Amino acid sequence: MHAFCLKQKVVFSGRGLFSGREATLHVMPAPTDSGIVFHRTDLPHAPPIPATIAHVQEGLRCTVLGLEGTSVQTVEHLLAALAGLGIRNAKIEISGPEVPIFDGSSLPFVEKFQAAGLEPIEEKNVARLAEPLFWSKGDLHLVALPSDEYRISYTLHYPNSPYLRSQYFSLPIQRDTFITELAPCRTFSLYEEIAPLIEKGVLKGGGLENGVVIKDNAVLNPEGVRFPDEMVRHKMVDLVGDLSLVGFPFLAHIIAIRCGHSANHAFAQQLVNQLRRL
Repeated sequence: MHAFCLKQKVVFSGRGLFSGREATLHVMPAPTDSGIVFHRTDLPHAPPIPATIAHVQEGLRCTVLGLEGTSVQTVEHLLAALAGLGIRNAKIEISGPEVPIFDGSSLPFVEKFQAAGLEPIEEKNVARLAEPLFWSKGDLHLVALPSDEYRISYTLHYPNSPYLRSQYFSLPIQRDTFITELAPCRTFSLYEEIAPLIEKGVLKGGGLENGVVIKDNAVLNPEGVRFPDEMVRHKMVDLVGDLSLVGFPFLAHIIAIRCGHSANHAFAQQLVNQLRRL
């Protein structure tokens, strides 16, 4: 595995998917071993929030981090971009409650981080599993196998969607493969799932410009999909972001079946418990 640090500050501005609120992010280089830490600049006395599994809070269809009554929502695509590029340490100042959604992928973050420049640093203490780890709940399953690489194999299954059905993708999570194969893949939803959320005002910033919407046997987005299996690849983006909450680099082959954020969080906690015992 390779690790990098940002050469300079990177600034993002955009609208949140759930809150609909505009926010500006300043992602800055940070000292070695400081990890990824969020700071709410719109709240004068808000504590810094480390991006670790200990600070995950309950959220609807996204990952939320919080501490002492302060939270930051929809952090997964940003965290995936940082993890996928091997950026282990960053101070993130954010002027609102939610990370902007942009096009629903990690690509806007990746492109700006690359443009800012990345400096290679020594990767220390990469954890390895001594034995397999399992998590299951109903038809959701996650497995971590000992491995000499970090790989994710994901099976997506939507039997009630004529368009989706089942998709499978497996990929070693390396800087180059993440950039080309995963980062462009957008969040998605079935129309019948997302329409009630928009009507209830849960998705104040949602639209076809920031995610793929599927109805019956078709994609509603005029531009179509970026990959035939864009949906399973996006699930892998979410998983990369959520498993980065382990808080330190590790090697394992992750096998995931139908899992989402809450399952990812539960499994990340199991990984932390197992790897810290080694």
